[in-house]
Amino acid sequence: MPSDDLNAPLGQNQTASKRRLPIAVPQVLAGLLALFGLVVLGWAIFVNDPLGGEPMVVLATKPASGSGTTADVAIGDGKEHSRHDGITVKADPALDKAAIPPGARTVTIIDGSSGKSKEVVIPGGDGDNAAKMTDTPADTRPVVNPANERKIQDNSRHGEIPKIGADGTRALALYALPRLLPANRKDVPRIAIILGGVGISASGTADALSMLPPAVTLALAPYGADVEKLAERARGQGHELLLQTPMEPFDYPNNDPGPQTLLTSLTPAQNIDRLHWLMSRFKGYVGIASFMGARFTATEPALAPVLQETAKRGLIFVDAGVSDRSLAAQIAGSQNLPFAKVDMVLDAVPTPAEIDRALTRLELMARANGSAIALATAQPGTILRLAAWTKTVESRGFVLVPITMVAAKAKST
Repeated sequence: MPSDDLNAPLGQNQTASKRRLPIAVPQVLAGLLALFGLVVLGWAIFVNDPLGGEPMVVLATKPASGSGTTADVAIGDGKEHSRHDGITVKADPALDKAAIPPGARTVTIIDGSSGKSKEVVIPGGDGDNAAKMTDTPADTRPVVNPANERKIQDNSRHGEIPKIGADGTRALALYALPRLLPANRKDVPRIAIILGGVGISASGTADALSMLPPAVTLALAPYGADVEKLAERARGQGHELLLQTPMEPFDYPNNDPGPQTLLTSLTPAQNIDRLHWLMSRFKGYVGIASFMGARFTATEPALAPVLQETAKRGLIFVDAGVSDRSLAAQIAGSQNLPFAKVDMVLDAVPTPAEIDRALTRLELMARANGSAIALATAQPGTILRLAAWTKTVESRGFVLVPITMVAAKAKST
């Protein structure tokens, strides 16, 4: 009887029917992933690898036979320590922290597997370059007695700001870091460099601290998040500090120096309040330096109260502008305020060739007048040229000094 294709179940009469796999593909993948996870878990449990599988290179650091070299560092526990990088450090059982030689540094090495820490003494080198530049040991220059520092701290609604202590102590004297010059160099022409905008550019700030000698004065912008830590670090390296104070330029507000700018349109009380906010940003500065401010420094009713407040706080005022209309010098004289004025801007045209020409003109000015003050900005290109210049300027018969060594204390008129 012929088969009824219409009534027969679909595929009933096929001679070679398809067969299903006993396990689906997704199930195979899931099993493989689970197996991989078990392998990783087992490795983490049973294999002692504190680096977590991180690639490393093992270097042989053993001295040559017969060289007599013992160890680069000494650890005061009387044992040998084999580190994961293959270096064996031999201990010095006679090591005494109180007998650490001058110039040596103590660091702490933490074992990545056990978490234990060891004190390691690294012998000092030829001395601190900063100390050489200032002719004074680096570890004695920036130290300020906390008791003396408290004498010159006053409370404002914005925080602590400088004041003249009851015994006459001033921030200008307390935080000054003058160079101790030998007798044969005291009368040579002096040059002071102020680097402004420190704390704005991360790369410029890092270059300034790593490449410039301590005699360069740093003017810190008041807007950085960690400006207080930056000030401590800069002073720790021997730099004198200035508080860069934003003041109104002629084209304000198209050209805005920043928040809390001192303005000719504000009352003296309002400007003093803004000045106190700026002063409270960090400690350790010897004075304030104007930032922009061509209009403000040319307006006596606005400028005079600010300079009077600066004198009252025991600080120096640095006119960092190059405006011929500035009245800062005359008003500072009437307030008996220590004062300095920038003679030229080094990177007005920020090209290497023009910066080098400006530095040459600065030397000519210092030789003619006995001293000169220049301003530059904390940009990598400028710092690179300054770093090269500072290495040779003293060999040409000049001495590089911080701002307090060229500032004049104007007499009352």
